[in-house]
Amino acid sequence: MDWITALATGAALLLGATAIGLLWRARQGVARRGSGDLVRPDELGVAAFGERATLVQFSTEFCARCPATGRLLTRLAHEHDGATHVEVDLTHRPDLAGRFHVTETPTTLVLDGEGAIRARIAGLPRAAAVRQRLDDLLRSPSVI
Repeated sequence: MDWITALATGAALLLGATAIGLLWRARQGVARRGSGDLVRPDELGVAAFGERATLVQFSTEFCARCPATGRLLTRLAHEHDGATHVEVDLTHRPDLAGRFHVTETPTTLVLDGEGAIRARIAGLPRAAAVRQRLDDLLRSPSVI
């Protein structure tokens, strides 16, 4: 292989990796539509969910972004009447990673008052995205 072909191949690989990285980053922290599946509090090891909404955070012991996520979700839950934040450590409950298709931590689920999954956020959640989902949910529980 001559040096021009090698240089072109290297540049193509660099551009491809950059594009994939930018796409991945753009998708992080964005709220996506939830599955609507029902979750029971006992499945997650908690006594009850919030009266109107619950922010479920899946974490692990070694997750660097999880403590900041927990602080953010706790603050946002306190801003909304009837909402609560629940943190589930997948280190001790790896079965839940499969059940809820968690491939990275933190992952956040937004549940309505009935326990239905209304939104899903992979990675460090954006405060505006969570706030908007909570506002929509609390304003009109049947629509997100």
